[in-house]
Amino acid sequence: MSDTPDALPRILIVDDSRMVRASIIKQLRDRYDCREEADGQSAWETLLVDSAIELVITDLGMPKLDGFGLLERLRTSRIARLQRLPVIVISGEEDDESREHAREAGANDFITKGIGSAELLARLDSLRRLGETTRELEASREALANQSPVDPSSGLATRSYLNWRGSQDIALARRNHGGFSVMVVEIDDFAGLTERRGAELTGLIARRLRGILASKVRHEDTVSEIAPGRFAVLAPMSDMVAACAFALRLQTAIDKLVLSYRNEKLRIGVSVGVASSYVDGLRTLDEMIGLAVERLEQAQRAGGRRVYGDRGEVTREVVERLLHDVVRIDHVLGRLRLGDDADVTERAPEIIAALLPLLARIDGAHGLQLPLDRLEALAMRRLEDVPDGD
Repeated sequence: MSDTPDALPRILIVDDSRMVRASIIKQLRDRYDCREEADGQSAWETLLVDSAIELVITDLGMPKLDGFGLLERLRTSRIARLQRLPVIVISGEEDDESREHAREAGANDFITKGIGSAELLARLDSLRRLGETTRELEASREALANQSPVDPSSGLATRSYLNWRGSQDIALARRNHGGFSVMVVEIDDFAGLTERRGAELTGLIARRLRGILASKVRHEDTVSEIAPGRFAVLAPMSDMVAACAFALRLQTAIDKLVLSYRNEKLRIGVSVGVASSYVDGLRTLDEMIGLAVERLEQAQRAGGRRVYGDRGEVTREVVERLLHDVVRIDHVLGRLRLGDDADVTERAPEIIAALLPLLARIDGAHGLQLPLDRLEALAMRRLEDVPDGD
């Protein structure tokens, strides 16, 4: 959009012929603020930094990056402004094959070199109105989504609801000395898949992952798509072990998934980063998501299809052993009756972690002033002696 109300709408003209650019600018300069570039690569760099450009006129045959490549980058961009930017292609009058290729790549309209001023201005005005309508609809959709807990396009929680829900979950965990975990899940090599195979395929993959996440989480969990192909899962009353166990189950479900796309069978993988209050402390939601993202990126650098927690990669063997060793209070009391104090002392952090929510509830009801903060500090050691996964 234009920077000021009186400014002319800005367009970008991309052609390796200086004469063609000059001819078009001469026709448009009274109605448009024209920028020009001689190849697709420099045009792409200009579009990334100049958000005021409302429309592009581009040739197809150019050095460095041709018009088809420029269209592909625009339509697969993760920047919404560039994805929906109207593009007019300059083509030969009888070049039907190139036109069809450009149309499939996302061109909105076609003109021929030497087109008359009246027709050119009419085409531009029509596409500008279309662009303005699209932006208004997107703004309305975003405003509606911000007022609703559910994103109408994904069926998952909106980011604003995720923030609100997260603050409530953290406050509850702090009050009751309970657990709170955050998982960030991302489709491996999502950006590369989009660049190589197009947004249609990665959109299909993201939809399937949304459905799997929605079906796997607990009723009290919250899921939101925080970036294309990247999801945050808030898990109240959950510790690192339980969160990692869920992440590994999710990976198994994704590994079994076979997608059919244009007569091709495709398999995908996901990586997961996990942050949990028992090992990381109760922080703000943004800080916990940030920790989970750092661990997700570590998992991706290690090759993907991995779950990373505070101590690096978490394997199924470690999680299964920890789940097998979950504290049972009746078992602990039985050990004490038998005089087996050593075993109980050794497992004190786990026992305290299991009892903390109950102790916090009793303390709140009767005002006993129990040293809950010190007990919580002891409970946070429960995973310190767990060896790193291989």
